[in-house]
Amino acid sequence: MELVLVRHAEPVRITDSAGPADPGLTPLGYEQSERLAQWLEHESIDQIATSPLLRARETALPLAKRLDIEPVVEPRITEYDAHAKEYIPVEELLATNPDWKNEMAEGRWSNEGGLSAEDFQAQVVAGFEHLIEQFSSQRVVAVCHGGVINVYLAHVLKNDKKMWFYPHYTSISRVHAASSGVRSIGSVNEIGHLTATHDV
Repeated sequence: MELVLVRHAEPVRITDSAGPADPGLTPLGYEQSERLAQWLEHESIDQIATSPLLRARETALPLAKRLDIEPVVEPRITEYDAHAKEYIPVEELLATNPDWKNEMAEGRWSNEGGLSAEDFQAQVVAGFEHLIEQFSSQRVVAVCHGGVINVYLAHVLKNDKKMWFYPHYTSISRVHAASSGVRSIGSVNEIGHLTATHDV
């Protein structure tokens, strides 16, 4: 089967939320999700799965409507900071907070979400393996998060560095899952649906 991993589109910025910050998409994010849907609707998609977070569910919605598929929610492919009371876009954090970048590179994520890098990766792998088992021999689009995609591809590659690349908003990465248990990467960070319109 093929897992088509998609990072969510651009979300709004939230600070000082009363509970866990769960942002929806910006106007640009909605546009990105529509372009993603136009791009993927021509593939033979059998199922759509999403993280429970709003930005992932809203990103999946245009594709789900075009294909008339009801997405399934897989809670284990949520982001490591799902319970944080603010959401600051990664681009802003990278530009303004070098300590945050070092924390990510060194796997010190428990400061953000309460899970160690190892526990977070194990959770994500279990979520994707469940989807592989549930939808064997199918092509499944899984709309999730940059950290989720990083740690899962690191697992497939046996890469000790769990945060190792920057997935663009609505970027596509593909994993082929054989019934023998072998997992291989077909592509990383496809953005053809964005570059075609000079929107990256």
